[in-house]
Amino acid sequence: MKQQSILFNVVINIEEQYSIWPTYKAIPSGWKEVGFQGDKESCLQFIQENWTDMRPASLKQFQQAL
Repeated sequence: MKQQSILFNVVINIEEQYSIWPTYKAIPSGWKEVGFQGDKESCLQFIQENWTDMRPASLKQFQQAL
């Protein structure tokens, strides 16, 4: 499969960390689709625009509790 012909889903895990996953593969346990699909470049652009706080969700919650 040529790289440019592969479509990806943007996925997120419970720690609110983003990644991309090929549409032809089952999404791994612990990850879910965010509703954006496209080529690799557009998916990475989506992540760059939407993942503005790189801290894991558990760390954000811990720091807010202090």
